[in-house]
Amino acid sequence: MKQPFPLVTRAGERIAFVGGLRTPFARQATAFRGMPAVCLGKMVVAELMARTEIPAQSIEQLVFGQVIQMPEAPNIAREIVLGAGMSVHTDAYSVSRACATSFQAVANLAESLMAGSVRAGIAGGADSASVLPVGVSKKLAGTLLDINKARSLRQRMALFLRLRPRDLLPVPPAVAEYSTGLRMGDTAEQMAKTHGITRKEQDALAHRSHQLAAKAWQEGKLAQEVMTARVPPYREALSEDNVVRRGGSLADYARLRPAFDRRHGTVTAANSTPLTDGAAALIMMTESRARELCLTPIGYLRSYAFSAIDVWQDMLLGPAWATPLALERAGITLADLTLFDMHEAFAAQALTNLKMLASTRFAREALGRDRATGEVREDQFNVLGGSIAYGHPFAATGARMITQTLNELRRRGGGLGLVTACAAGGLGAAMVLEVE
Repeated sequence: MKQPFPLVTRAGERIAFVGGLRTPFARQATAFRGMPAVCLGKMVVAELMARTEIPAQSIEQLVFGQVIQMPEAPNIAREIVLGAGMSVHTDAYSVSRACATSFQAVANLAESLMAGSVRAGIAGGADSASVLPVGVSKKLAGTLLDINKARSLRQRMALFLRLRPRDLLPVPPAVAEYSTGLRMGDTAEQMAKTHGITRKEQDALAHRSHQLAAKAWQEGKLAQEVMTARVPPYREALSEDNVVRRGGSLADYARLRPAFDRRHGTVTAANSTPLTDGAAALIMMTESRARELCLTPIGYLRSYAFSAIDVWQDMLLGPAWATPLALERAGITLADLTLFDMHEAFAAQALTNLKMLASTRFAREALGRDRATGEVREDQFNVLGGSIAYGHPFAATGARMITQTLNELRRRGGGLGLVTACAAGGLGAAMVLEVE
C-alpha cells in the first residue's frame, strides 16, 4: 500500500463537516414541477444557514453544481449566493461531473480549505428533471442566426422559407452519451449481461433499497437532514421523499417489462433510479474555524479519489476503480469501514461494482493490484437504502450520501464510511468519511 495522503491544512487541521441538509427528493413532474434547480438550491442553502445560525459573512466560498444546466443561469452557485441571503462578497463558482457533481464540489472546497484561501464554505448541488432546457434544431438555430444578420425583410423571408416543418420541432435534452450514443440503461444492460447479473438479483436489490429507505423514514432517521419544502403558490408542503415505495412485495417487480433491451433485457424502471428533482448542501470548514464559531463537527473528510475509464464497455464501473484509491489515500482497507454507501444508478450497475470489488481477477487485470479491494458486507452496504429508493437529482446525490452516511456513523458511535458513485463519461468518485 502506498503512503496515505492526509487531507489537512498547512497548519495540520482536518477538514470538518459542520452541517448537511437536503430538500425532499421528488419524482419528475410531481411536487417540484415548474421549480428550476436554482430555486431548489437557494431553498436548501438558505435553510441550512438558518439552522446552523452561522453568520452570513463567515461563509467565504460556495461551490455548487448542476448537471442539467439552464442557459439563463449558467453559474448556479453565484445565483444561490445572491438569492439565499448570503453576503454578496461570498465567492461562488459552479462545477459539473455528471452524477458525481457534488462529490466534485466537496473536493474543490476541501482544496480551498487546505490551501488556506478560505476557512469556511458550502458545497452541494441541485437538479430539476421537471424544468428542462428545450432547444431547437441545428438548422433552425443556424437560420435564426442568419436572419438576425439579414439586412432586409426579403432576405429574412428567403431564409425562413428554407425551413421544413421538422426543423421547427423542439429538441429535448440528450439522454445518450455524446461520445457513444449509448443511453445509461444500455450500459447497465451490457454490464448485467457481461457479468452475469440476473433479473432476480436486480429486483431483490431494488426491493431492499425501498424497504430500508421506508424504514429509515419510519424510524425518524432522516427527519433532521431533510427540510420541509414549500412550493409556490405555497398551499402544500413536502416533508418526505415521494419516490420511496412504502409497500409492495418483491413479486411486484417481476411484472415490469425491460425498459432498454425489450426482448432480452433485465433492466426495468423498478430496478433503476427514477428521474428526480432536489437539492442538497454541506457546510465545511477548518477545525479551528469550527471552534471559533462554537460549532461541533458532524464528521471529517479523510480522503477522496476520482477515476476515469473507457466509455464503450462497463462505463458505470467507476466505484470499483475509485474506491481502492480513496482507501489507499486514507491509509485503510475496506475491512476498516463501518459503512459503505454506493450510488444506485441501476441495480445492475451497483451489483456489478460489488462483484468487481471482491474480484481478485479484476484487481490484477484491470487495476494492476495484487489482491481484491474486498467484499462489502450486506450489513454495511447502503444500510438506509440508496438512490433507487430516494431518487437521483444528479448534482445533489453525492451531498445526500455524505450527509446520510455521516449521520448514520454518529448514531453508531463513530467510525469510517465510504461513499462512492459512478458518473457519465466513464467517471467515478469515492470519499472516505470519519466520525469520532
